Amino acid sequence: MKKIISLAALFAVLSYASPASAELKLGGEAGVRLRGDFGTAKPSNDKEDLSWQYRIALKPSADLGDGYFAKALIQSEDAPGGWLKTGAYNTEKYNLNVSQFYFGHNDTNSHWVLGRIPLGTFDNPILDLTLYAIPAAFGTANAVYAVDIPIFLNHFDRLLGFNYGTKIGGGELNAVIVNFDNLSNSFSTSTTDRGAVNDGYGFTANYKTTIGDLTIVPQAYVTLTHTSDGRQPYTLGAQAFIPAGKSKVALSGFYTADKNTYEGASFDYSGYIFRVKGESGPVTAWVDYNQSKDKLASTDYDNLFVWASYNLKVHQAATGTFSLTPTVRYRASGKDTGTITENNNLLRAELYATVTF
Repeated sequence: MKKIISLAALFAVLSYASPASAELKLGGEAGVRLRGDFGTAKPSNDKEDLSWQYRIALKPSADLGDGYFAKALIQSEDAPGGWLKTGAYNTEKYNLNVSQFYFGHNDTNSHWVLGRIPLGTFDNPILDLTLYAIPAAFGTANAVYAVDIPIFLNHFDRLLGFNYGTKIGGGELNAVIVNFDNLSNSFSTSTTDRGAVNDGYGFTANYKTTIGDLTIVPQAYVTLTHTSDGRQPYTLGAQAFIPAGKSKVALSGFYTADKNTYEGASFDYSGYIFRVKGESGPVTAWVDYNQSKDKLASTDYDNLFVWASYNLKVHQAATGTFSLTPTVRYRASGKDTGTITENNNLLRAELYATVTF
């Protein structure tokens, strides 16, 4: 807490810097949530857990003038989403990290952004499917699936990269190149020398256009080199946004595949994900369905995920808000090898108390 107060004081001092300095603004949010985990698994044991968790996020930003800007997100990365559990006698430490930082320029027809940029994966599952078509550590406490927004929670919704967007033909084209890792060098001791410039790079692009009231966003992702574990997936798909009075509906569908051999590791899998999401006033709900097939392991995976939340604004003002948000999340996951079937299902009931400032 002392570290948080010190950071806030530092930003307050900087915001009153000389007139020649950029105007620095500090916003953010803080929250406490009560979570109940109720899991059923076959053949392993069921589990129940009730926990209190908390998080704080600081969001400094600066207007540099003439369309130039700089932004950052400072939060803990010690737990998914920055939500830390209380330890024995509250002895846990809440470490703040520079989770995102980026700067760029906006004008009438285009924009660019450079840094550790946000990916917007809370509303877009393209990278969730790309990186987790085959679940990581299925059935364990550390399992990660293509559903349940893993890039937003486990990867903190950011990657180092460069984004450029421009208006073309009545729509907007956005292209992003990201750097996954810098693990390669010319002194590799692996079976295949990766070389000094064969680090992990990916490229994604989308084109947003409107037909009547319907907004369509076709998208593609390509791994330009390899990820750190040797994979080279690509993903294709689209999103559609449909207004319905004061409500809106979003549809997402993506397909991914990877077939390659790299440094002695072989991959041959494919998968897809579909999402139907609706928002109406304080209510947000969506359903994800993911199915993937690992051809080398002759294993099929099925994941169903449901999210439903209600945001109650207790206090709302120009300077901030206080809200309560009951949320229900349910994931049903299955694994079938042809001879062995495993299930790993998890129900989460949560109550968030959040302030924004």
